[in-house]
Amino acid sequence: MYKLKQLENGVCSANGFYADGISAGLKSENAKDMAFIYSESLCEIASLFTTNKMTAAPIRHFRKKGDFQTNFILINAKNANAMTGKAGVRDIEEVLSTCENSIINPVMSSTGVIGVRLPKEKIMNGMKLFSLKKKNPHAAAQAIMTTDSFSKECAYQVTLEDGSSFSIGAMAKGAGMINPAMATMLCFITTDAKVSKSEMQDILDEVTQTTFNAASVDGDTSTNDTVLLLSNASSGVYNKEAFKEALHKIMLFLATEMVRDGEGATKLVTYKVTGAKNDKEAEKVAKALSDSLLVKTALYGEDPNWGRIASTVGASGVEADEETLSISFDTLCVYDKGTLLFDEAMEEKASLVMKKDRFTIVCDLGISHGSFTSYGCDLGYEYVKINADYRT
Repeated sequence: MYKLKQLENGVCSANGFYADGISAGLKSENAKDMAFIYSESLCEIASLFTTNKMTAAPIRHFRKKGDFQTNFILINAKNANAMTGKAGVRDIEEVLSTCENSIINPVMSSTGVIGVRLPKEKIMNGMKLFSLKKKNPHAAAQAIMTTDSFSKECAYQVTLEDGSSFSIGAMAKGAGMINPAMATMLCFITTDAKVSKSEMQDILDEVTQTTFNAASVDGDTSTNDTVLLLSNASSGVYNKEAFKEALHKIMLFLATEMVRDGEGATKLVTYKVTGAKNDKEAEKVAKALSDSLLVKTALYGEDPNWGRIASTVGASGVEADEETLSISFDTLCVYDKGTLLFDEAMEEKASLVMKKDRFTIVCDLGISHGSFTSYGCDLGYEYVKINADYRT
């Protein structure tokens, strides 16, 4: 048995971790734009990166290092250091070469505009403002934002039956260019659990499938998507089941917060697909629904157009039949196995569901027992405005 307790200190919740965010002049109006995470001792690292073939320089730099431990992550906003070639990797090496002696095998992560070299002087001058023993996780979470309208943090303490405990904390950024193959997202997770690198990687891979890989804002996949999970093992405590549950809670919260913060989004929608031939087919349907522009625009217009839902199910390429399909908005069934239920009274009830800022669309394919849940948002005028003006 174990107990989970939510904490308020983000990536600094685990013992021995420090973080802060500062302004290095990358953003306008003195906004925070650089952050660090530091551990008193070396950390094992589990990692996941974008599936985009145009991989950004920070990811190529990380992979170039091979199998290693680190105690420091440097993060900058406003510049993705993507599509910058070998020079982009050399820029990272130059920046990190100026780290102080207590920093070992530093890692860099970036987010922002693609195709522009790093402003090295600003970043190196900004690093001089860091105080490694500072615990200001909220400033760090603010500093890594780009088009995010709010910062995203989550942490839990796990207490085992014998009274021993470990903690996991995280921060993330992401609001657009988010596709269910991770997202335009950076996520940094810290823990003092005594977990091996291989087991930590296995758990991260598994949990990602139903969290970050189930989230969609616009169906685009970034060049910089990164999840880093660091363990300094300083608690000396570990329980696999408890670790997995706490990590899942943290990553699901961050994933849904990114969708809720989708650029211009007004609704967070859960797509629960059941009754599919198998889980993989259910996943295809759920992700098709969370990606569909026609569905997203109907959500924005608060139009209970269940026909768009049915059409997307049919177009997803899985086994499906109108005689076995049922569609519900929350608990309100609007289509049931070939029976048309959508009269004027039903539409009025469905419209009330659509006006909520969070609700669930349930599709039961009625074929077998496969299931999957994805998360999406609506798409409106504000998304176009934000992305039309992104570089300016």
